[in-house]
Amino acid sequence: MMEEEEFEFAEDLEAILHLTPEVQLAIEQVFPSQDPLDRADFNAVEYINTLFPTEQSLANIDDVVNKIRLKIRRLDDNIRTVVRGQTNVGQDGRQALEEAQIAIQQLFGKIKDIKDKAEKSEQMVKEITRDIKQLDHAKRHLTTSITTLNHLHMLAGGVDSLEAMTRKRQYGEVANLLQGVVNVLEHFHKYMGIPQIRQLSERVKAAQSELGTQILADFEEAFPSQGSKRPGGPSNVLRDACLVANVLDPRIKQEIIKKFIRQHLSEYLVLFQENQDVAWLDKIDRRYAWIKRQLVDYEEKYGRMFPEEWCMTERIAVEFCHITRVELAKVMRTRAKEIEVKLLLFAIQRTTNFEGLLAKRFTGCTLTDAPGQKRPESPLDPTNPFLEDEAGEDVGTEKDEDLAKPRKPKAPDNPFHGIVSKCFEPHLYVYIESQDKNLGELIDRFVADFRAQGPPKAGTEEGGAVLPSCADLFVYYKRCMVQCSQLSTGEPMIALTTIFQKFLREYAWKILSGNLPKSSSNSGGLTISSLLKEKEGSEAAKFTVDELCLICSILSTAEYCLATTQQLEEKLKEKVDKVLVERINLTGEMDTFSTVISNSIQLLVQDLDAACDPALTAMSKMPWQSVEHVGDQSPYVTSIIMHIKQNVPIIRDNLASTRKYFTQFCIKFTNSFIPKFINHLFRCKPISMVGAEQLLLDTHSLKTVLLDLPSIGSQVLRKAPASYTKIVVKGMTRAEMILKVVMAPHEPPVVFVDNYIKLLADGNPETFQKILDMKGLKRSEQSSMLELFRQRLPTPPSGADGGPSLSFSAPTPEQESSRIRKLEKLIKKRL
Repeated sequence: MMEEEEFEFAEDLEAILHLTPEVQLAIEQVFPSQDPLDRADFNAVEYINTLFPTEQSLANIDDVVNKIRLKIRRLDDNIRTVVRGQTNVGQDGRQALEEAQIAIQQLFGKIKDIKDKAEKSEQMVKEITRDIKQLDHAKRHLTTSITTLNHLHMLAGGVDSLEAMTRKRQYGEVANLLQGVVNVLEHFHKYMGIPQIRQLSERVKAAQSELGTQILADFEEAFPSQGSKRPGGPSNVLRDACLVANVLDPRIKQEIIKKFIRQHLSEYLVLFQENQDVAWLDKIDRRYAWIKRQLVDYEEKYGRMFPEEWCMTERIAVEFCHITRVELAKVMRTRAKEIEVKLLLFAIQRTTNFEGLLAKRFTGCTLTDAPGQKRPESPLDPTNPFLEDEAGEDVGTEKDEDLAKPRKPKAPDNPFHGIVSKCFEPHLYVYIESQDKNLGELIDRFVADFRAQGPPKAGTEEGGAVLPSCADLFVYYKRCMVQCSQLSTGEPMIALTTIFQKFLREYAWKILSGNLPKSSSNSGGLTISSLLKEKEGSEAAKFTVDELCLICSILSTAEYCLATTQQLEEKLKEKVDKVLVERINLTGEMDTFSTVISNSIQLLVQDLDAACDPALTAMSKMPWQSVEHVGDQSPYVTSIIMHIKQNVPIIRDNLASTRKYFTQFCIKFTNSFIPKFINHLFRCKPISMVGAEQLLLDTHSLKTVLLDLPSIGSQVLRKAPASYTKIVVKGMTRAEMILKVVMAPHEPPVVFVDNYIKLLADGNPETFQKILDMKGLKRSEQSSMLELFRQRLPTPPSGADGGPSLSFSAPTPEQESSRIRKLEKLIKKRL
């Protein structure tokens, strides 16, 4: 019965003490325990099985029960103690709450008492300071009244004095008094509603107006616009009047300056009228000499009359420049047909020199009509290579290499640049046409000199060097560019660039391409003359040593022109206005020089290639089937090596300054020679085993020579470029593989075909048939071999052409050469 009650109590307790996972987790964090009984997912069955894992352990069941009961008693005691300890907690909490409420009430009463006392104190302070504030306000108002009264007294007295001094023309005293009166009047702006104040303000304005009119009249009297004579010297009255004008309306000051400058330059307009002989460009120096004298005269006579901040000297010079620009433009329009290039350049040079003189003497502050304010300097250009040209040095004596040299920083721009010389820009077409004519004559002279002197000779300093005419051309270009940039940086620079482009192309055509030696065959290697001449056993026509030297010299010159043209384009872009930079483009001319370089290299390759042709023809005609033993290299190999050793050192020595193009020559020759050599290998049929071994030995010898081609015959051994070595190894290895396939037995056929596919990786049946021809197989055997070859070819990838191929989608060089040979034979038969 007791056990049933305990079981029901446990179920009730479990239902009551079912906690949420969050609460359970919090309990575990506060009271960590490793006891299984404390776990939320406690399982009694598992716990009992843990205590009694085996049947034998049931023997200790009494001990275990006793321990659990002892633990239960301890838990009961602990719970009882805790419950008893919490009996009086509620009562203590209520008592503490009541005590806190009582304390809060007492604190609130004290705060209220303090607040009441503070309000009483503030009221007492207000009563105490009320009289002090009244006294303070009274003092402030009294001070303001006294100050205003003093200002009013000063204003009234100042206006009376100002009117009296104005009538007596006492400008020295007026200058100081007027500024003070104006400053005092500013304090009465808010009192303008008072009639007396408004009346004083109107009297001040009337005095200012009267002063302005009176000062203008005094200047008109002292410097009459139509006066026949100029006053003997400055007047102290006028000097003081200028000080007064600084305080008056700025219009008065501008009117004084305008009238004085107009009167000062009136003589200039008369002396240099359009119909006067002295007004033409050949006497332009007299204009600038006249203004220099006038400026010196002004400094001596009137320098102290005008305030320094008026910058009257600069204003006179600037107005002179404006008048001169208009007058020169007018006279040049009238006499445009009389303008010659020398006269125009003379006038521009004198004008730009004068503008430079102005920049050294003045700051240019009056150009923006802001006296005393300096024009901001432009940032320095740290790498301008033409600084000395712009400073006026003789550019004709400089070398063309200076295009690439760094120069010192460029000086700040001249603020007066173009203030007069701008009038010459519409007439610069005369200069451009002159440069067109001069450059045409220069090119013709280059052509005549080349014909008279002849090509560079081998073994001399000129051999393989850049042609002197090239340097002369770019020196002239540089001088023209600097000169034109001083005249204008706008459309004339674009026109000059067009002229440069024209004669760069003419130089490339007439001097470079026009003097290249003519080859018996073109770049395609097929002409009627070459087909009619059957020189299979003799040597083909070759270039002489002097002709090789000339080709190398033209190549070096073209390379120099290519690099210098690129620099010329950069410098033109620096000189021209930013909005026109996109119109400067010398890419077409650079491409022209690149074409000359390519043609020169092609001629060198064709010459050496043609020299090797007879030896290759001799190789294909040798009876390789009857060779009985393998000896040294064959005579045709010796002949090829001899030609290589004759030509390559000459070309290398003459291209010493352009090493990269010598490397291109080697690469192009190899790309031409190796396919031709392989094509001639296919003509060697039939070949015996010994003959194939001899050919393999010859191929290895040629491979060694080709690998050493860049440094052959040189005392300095230099490793060949990796790109070149790769081409030689790849091409000659293919030739060796062809011979190894020829040497291999054709029985059994499957092994032979598989070896061919593995060694050559060529899926073209024509190439395979050539191998069979070299082996001397009969047509019946070749047919079965070709059928087996087609069967053994790997399946092409999906999407590829249906024809058998491994990796060559385009015709191989051997196939292309074979087609050319067939075409040659066909044309010969028809001829």
